[in-house]
Amino acid sequence: MRWTDRLLIVKEGVLIAFDAIRANRVRAALTISGVAVGVFVVVAMSAAVHGVRQSFAKDLDEFGATSFSIRRRGIGFNACDGTDDTCPERRNPALTLEEWRRISALPELETVTARLFGSFDVSYRDRFSKNVGYDAQSADWAKTDAADISPGRNFSETEHNAGALVALVNDTLAARLFAGSDPIGKVIVMEGQPFTVIGVFHTKAGFLKSLDGRGPDQPRAIIPMLSAWRHLEVWRRGLGLWARPKIGVPQDVAMDAVTATLRSARGLKPTQPNNFALVAQDRILDTFNQLFGAIFLVGLALSAVGLLVGGVGVVAIMMISVTERTREIGVRKALGATAGTILWQFLVEAATLTSLGAGIGLLIGAGLAAVIRASTPIPAELPIAGVITALVASALTGVAFGIVPAARAARLDPVEALRYE
Repeated sequence: MRWTDRLLIVKEGVLIAFDAIRANRVRAALTISGVAVGVFVVVAMSAAVHGVRQSFAKDLDEFGATSFSIRRRGIGFNACDGTDDTCPERRNPALTLEEWRRISALPELETVTARLFGSFDVSYRDRFSKNVGYDAQSADWAKTDAADISPGRNFSETEHNAGALVALVNDTLAARLFAGSDPIGKVIVMEGQPFTVIGVFHTKAGFLKSLDGRGPDQPRAIIPMLSAWRHLEVWRRGLGLWARPKIGVPQDVAMDAVTATLRSARGLKPTQPNNFALVAQDRILDTFNQLFGAIFLVGLALSAVGLLVGGVGVVAIMMISVTERTREIGVRKALGATAGTILWQFLVEAATLTSLGAGIGLLIGAGLAAVIRASTPIPAELPIAGVITALVASALTGVAFGIVPAARAARLDPVEALRYE
């Protein structure tokens, strides 16, 4: 059969499929809705996961591709969380200020940022804001956190080492406490301690920051780490470090230097395992991929239910179509149409039904992605692979569920079919 003849059969099959939709509106609507829901779930999940991953990767890039964190315990699904006996990591000692200073002195590292975090109540005169998140960081925090400071300035190394009671606030906290007036020089109270505001920082939105409450829509403050250590009730076991190797120093070389320094400082024997954790960028990204991979699998399971509903509808409509067109099939066979031609025509009809549902699902999914992109920091967008997968899955659903009625039509005896009334 020439390709032009196949195109004519495809065109005819599409037109007949639309006739079947008009003749069986309810059944067709159920079929199209089922497929549309299935495709919508796949597309929406793909757009959200793709957007979140892009935002997540961008956040990590801000810290530097070779940067890594130094923690008391590891991260991820495999990080144990049980009793001290079943989870020896729980007994790991906390990082100390002395260990931070030793690591900061390593020639392989450009900077080592120390960070504590938590929340406290903040007040200014008669204004009060509860559970304000804070980051208590060393003076070099701006090198690993993309944030602009205006008006005002960052605290200096001297202020940090002296434990000065100074603070930076973000736009949201400034709006709550100062109602549009200039915040620079004003004194706010944190856990009974007076902190002078020296700057306003503007955090760039990102999924990673929004996930842990550091997005621009949440009130937040940044204070010197040693100020929090000396003057506030902070969780000192939560001290974490973020290290950035010098340009030209491979990440593994820098991590080996940190490992050797910490093992020496803690007096670990060669046979003893590390009682701390170094987490590289790719490890954080792997943890993210595991998490959202599991979420995406749940979405695929839900979409499979929708496609199953659509597939059952395809079988029902196509069986009715074969019965109603039995005489027409007999005439076509009497005029020379082969069983393969009949089979192809009905499969085209089935695929048209499911593809129509896929198109509707794609449009709704694209609309949702646009809403997410406009109203959240997640740059949700439809990946080409997701669109192609949705279209192919819907077409294969039509073929898979339409094969039985199509085969039945192809096997009809032309004489018996011509007698059918």
